[in-house]
Amino acid sequence: MKKEKFLSNFFNIYIALVLQNVITISVNLADNIMLGAYSETALAGVAAVNQVQFVYQQLLLALGDGLVIFCSQYWGKEETGPMKKISATAMRTALAIGVLLFVAVTIWPQNVLRIFTTDGPIIEEGIHYLAIIRFTYLFFAVTQILLATLRSVETVRIAFYMSVLTFFINCGINYVLIFGNFGAPALGTAGAAIGTLTARIIECLVIIWFVAKQDTKLNLKLSDFGKTDARLRKSYFKMTAPILFVQGLWGVNTALQTAILGHMTAAAIAANSAASTLFLMVKSMAVGASSTASVIIGKTIGTGDIALVKEYSRRLQKIFLVIGVVSGVLLFFLRIPVLGLYDLQSSTKEMANTFLIILSVVCVGMSYQMPTNNGIVRGGGNAMFVVKMDLISIWCIVIPLSLIMAFVVKASPVVVVCCLNADQIFKCVPAYFESHYGNWIRKLTD
Repeated sequence: MKKEKFLSNFFNIYIALVLQNVITISVNLADNIMLGAYSETALAGVAAVNQVQFVYQQLLLALGDGLVIFCSQYWGKEETGPMKKISATAMRTALAIGVLLFVAVTIWPQNVLRIFTTDGPIIEEGIHYLAIIRFTYLFFAVTQILLATLRSVETVRIAFYMSVLTFFINCGINYVLIFGNFGAPALGTAGAAIGTLTARIIECLVIIWFVAKQDTKLNLKLSDFGKTDARLRKSYFKMTAPILFVQGLWGVNTALQTAILGHMTAAAIAANSAASTLFLMVKSMAVGASSTASVIIGKTIGTGDIALVKEYSRRLQKIFLVIGVVSGVLLFFLRIPVLGLYDLQSSTKEMANTFLIILSVVCVGMSYQMPTNNGIVRGGGNAMFVVKMDLISIWCIVIPLSLIMAFVVKASPVVVVCCLNADQIFKCVPAYFESHYGNWIRKLTD
């Protein structure tokens, strides 16, 4: 593929995925701004619950990433039959995880929230939110697996259009129900949960309609989700298990960050919530690059042209570096106007501002190492490299160091945030060496 065509193909997928992620996270940002204006305690309570959602989301993303890695290679071979069976396996697994999580938060809501904070009022607000938000889990599972299935065949625009629709629905309902506008009751955190639940139901119905009526690449039917293949199922789980393990640990790691900061000061958890939402929005540039690279690399491996796979890897890494610099600068300059929208105490807002300055630097390293590790290396079929790297960097270095700094040294939340994000910088080194000199290209199809 000529360089111009390669760039066109990359950005056609990339822009749609980034915009979809940005709009999805904009819903969380709008929730945070409205809840922050309603009550700082409400904001902290919802932030604690969202850590549960984040862990769940990471597991679904792992199932979807495994699906994309596998199916994109079949897409390169133009074989859609195995893709349907892999999608069915992923869907069943996602729904099973959703049911287990629903049962857990229904039976032990207080115990779950105490993992992240010991503050009674924050836990109480979180329970109000969790009582409603738990009903989103199954709808969210269906949506994420169907989107991953479409992404594997390079259909990504529907995700963007769907996210725009749900953004306006969620924000509109939140504005009415959080504050009690237009004569509605002021429900606070419960109102925010109702808005999110409504949006999740509608986006699920939209994606089901699109797959059933509009998609012509796979022609998926409801009956296809009742068909699996034992051989493909075994191969899928062999590939996906390491990804599921790492993504689950990454979700726990991120939740632990909130837990560590939440056990330091009440202001720290609110500041982290305000800073992390904007950070996640800018991080969408790296996440989109990772997903796009996974599709391109997987599809090219499916064609059997290994020399071209290596050439694409080099081209992609140059793009990642540019994305890193742009995202770091963007976060640095967006932090002041966005934080100005929050109605927080001055000390909390100042702490959030400092967090964002640190994260502006983190963005640069993250935007290179994440898509290189997850998009190129893992997308090429070598998931175990990412497993080993994350186990060492996160669980042997970052988490122990952060716990020591927070509870032994009694360092400030700013120092702890630096420790919690250090891996985004030093993981650039193994990412470079593995992608240039490692044996990461694996053909997964028959």
